[in-house]
Order: sequence, then structure tokens, then C-alpha cells
Amino acid sequence: MAKKQQWSSKLGFILAAAGSAIGLGAIWKFPYMAGANGGGVFFLLFIIFTILIGTPILLAEFVIGRRAGTDAVTSYKKLAPGSAWHLIGYLGTIVSFIILSFYSVVGGWILSYLARSFTGSLSGMTQEQYGSLFENIISSPWETLITQSLFILLTVLVVQGGIQKGIERASRYMMPSLFILFLILVARSLTLEGAMEGVRFLLVPDWSYLTGETALLALGQAFFSLTVGLSVMVTYASYLSKEDSMPRSAISVSGLNILISLLAGLVIFPSVYALGFQPDQGPGIAFVVLPAVFNEIAFGGIFLTVFLILLLFATLTSAFSILEIGVAALTKGNQKKRLPYTWLMGILVFIAGIPSALSFGVFSDFTILGRNFFDFADFITSSFGLPIGALFISIFVSYRLKREDVWNEIKQGSSTSRDLFNAWIILLRYIVPIAIIFVFLS
Repeated sequence: MAKKQQWSSKLGFILAAAGSAIGLGAIWKFPYMAGANGGGVFFLLFIIFTILIGTPILLAEFVIGRRAGTDAVTSYKKLAPGSAWHLIGYLGTIVSFIILSFYSVVGGWILSYLARSFTGSLSGMTQEQYGSLFENIISSPWETLITQSLFILLTVLVVQGGIQKGIERASRYMMPSLFILFLILVARSLTLEGAMEGVRFLLVPDWSYLTGETALLALGQAFFSLTVGLSVMVTYASYLSKEDSMPRSAISVSGLNILISLLAGLVIFPSVYALGFQPDQGPGIAFVVLPAVFNEIAFGGIFLTVFLILLLFATLTSAFSILEIGVAALTKGNQKKRLPYTWLMGILVFIAGIPSALSFGVFSDFTILGRNFFDFADFITSSFGLPIGALFISIFVSYRLKREDVWNEIKQGSSTSRDLFNAWIILLRYIVPIAIIFVFLS
């Protein structure tokens, strides 16, 4: 029997899991969501919901994965034989496939911008010209398809190497680099004249924005930024040693996710305020507003290139985990099958992503429920796939598994008290399902 793959260290697992969570959600989506919803109030609610809602589900996925020690689909079959619970694993695998199909398109946009940044062609434009550039890039069929395929190729080349030699090795370089680049950008942003107004916007709550809608949006951001509900972390935790503390790992991943969101805000909002832009620019803030902002400061072209590299690293580390869940489900631990199945999955993801890549150009007139292919794929996964998956995961761990079995798994490698364990079970049984249902209905 082939030796089961494992992370080489606890740090390797935490960096890989944090890389999975810290993607476009933290660096791209959080700033524009916070900018449109009051800044400080949104950030405060985001922190609260990440701690009380996202982290318990993350730990639940860890429990399932390490206890079963196998891929997402087989894990549920092993822990609940003869039942239909394994459908959660199939749901996560399918939703992950759809997410990567349009996620890779955004990864391609980043590569397009990065190529232009290296040649210097992003410098010297107005905000209107940056807007036109963005429209031209996303509507160009050849450019979107070529860059999407390049992004998938980068993802496949890493995932085919397996856990230690592929995903963990890449994460060990990318995640520290991401933090270093962020700190450089934060330092530059905070030294701009008028930057403190942006800091106050992010960190000082304006209670007039405290509404039910803001709370729901913050809950959704906390929920989706950790990528819980896909069973991705079930797959990652299946490679985890019994000596490692799962509660500590879950807290570390959630904490890093909050920290990166904070740093993203400290890069964007001080710059935006210092140079007279508005924070509520929407999804185009990274591709339209930030290039215009960096264009106005000394060595802006260099800082823009650094930001794009950072955004690419974060996007890739998330893509690794999303592709891995499908590869693990197909190989079922047989590493001889990893290479062909990784390439097969990559090719299928590319084909599935073609409609999303062409959604803003050739296929712009084709809509489903009033949305183009790209927006529909985003909508169906974010509004249905993730909430349903997370809801059933919380129910599975808190109701279907025996409490003593869950406790025995939690306490291995951990000094967690029984009282904290009981509090976590209460959160999973009652608070988390209610919160997920509210987000789902919204």
C-alpha cells in the first residue's frame, strides 16, 4: 500500500490552509464590500462573524477530514456508511469545479494586468482610461481565453506535485512573500498625505451604517472569505497529522484571514482618500481605481506591480485547494494517478470556464436568470452551493457524529478544555445553522 500523503509540518498545513482562505475574497472583495458599507462598522461585524460563524465551520471540516483521512466524498461514506451524507462531498466537489471555472478567469485578468505592468503600459492613464482598459481586457475573447489557460496551467503544475512537493512548497514561498509585499504597500499607503482619513474610515465605526443589510453582507463576507462549505478543508485536513492541534490551526487560519483583510483595507482606503477618490467604487476598485491611485504617487508603477504579484499569489493559493478537492476525489490516495487526473481536471475546468471567459464579450447577450455566464456561476455557487454545504457540515458534525468521537478527535494534539468543546458544539448546533439560513435567504 502506498504511503499516505501528509503535510510535512503544522506550519506547512496552516500556510496552505490560510492560502486557500486568503484569495480574492480577502484582497479583492473585502475592500469593495467594506467601502460600500460604511468601512468600520462592516469590518467590526466581519470580525465578529468570522470568529463566531466561520471558524466553527472551519473546525468542523477539519474534524471530518482528519478523522476519515481521505478525500471529501469518501470521508462522509466512511464516517456515515449506508447513508446519503456523502452527497455533501459530491456537492462540494461540483461547486468547487464551478468556482474554479470562473475564478480562473479573474486569475487571467490579473495576468493581463501584470504583463502590462511589466512593460510599463499601465502608467500615465486617467481613471476613465483605466476603466476603458478593463472593459477592453474582459471583452477580448483571445486575451481572456489565453490568460485563463495560463492561470490554470500554473495551478496544475503545482497541484500535480502533490501535497509536500507541490501545494505546501508553493505556499511556503507565496504566503510569506504575500505578507512582506503587503507590509511594503501598507507602509507606502500610510505615508501619503491625508492617509489617516482612510484609516479612520476602516477602523472607526460609523454607526449610521449599522443596518440589517450591512450585518447580512458582513456575515456573508466572513462566511465566504474562509471558503467553508466546499469540503475543501475536509480534503486538506485529511493530510493532517494526529499530533497537530486542529482548534489552534482553525484559529490561526481565521486570524490570518482577518489580518490580510485588514492589510488590504490599509493599502486601499488610505490611498483612495489621500488622492481624492471615493471608497464605494465597487468590484472595479482593484482593476480601475488602484491603478489610477498608484499612478499618482512616486514609484507608483513599481507599487502597482507589487500589488498585482500579491493578488496573483493569493488567487493561486486558493486555486490550489479548489483543484485539489477534485483531484483527491478522483485519485483516492493513489499517487500514481495524480499526474493524469490533475491534467484532466485542469482541461475540464478550462472548458467549463470558456462561457465565463467570454461572458463580457462574445457571449455578453446570453443570460441565465438575467445574468451572464460569469455572474450566474458566481451567484449559484455563492448563494446556494456554499451555504447549503456549510449548513449540512455543521449538522453532520454536531448531530450525526457521536459527540465522544468528535471530542476524541478534537483533543488529539490539543489542550482544548471540555467546556470550550461544548461551547463549539452549541455554536454548530444552533447559532451557525440559523446564521447560514439568514444568509441563504438574503
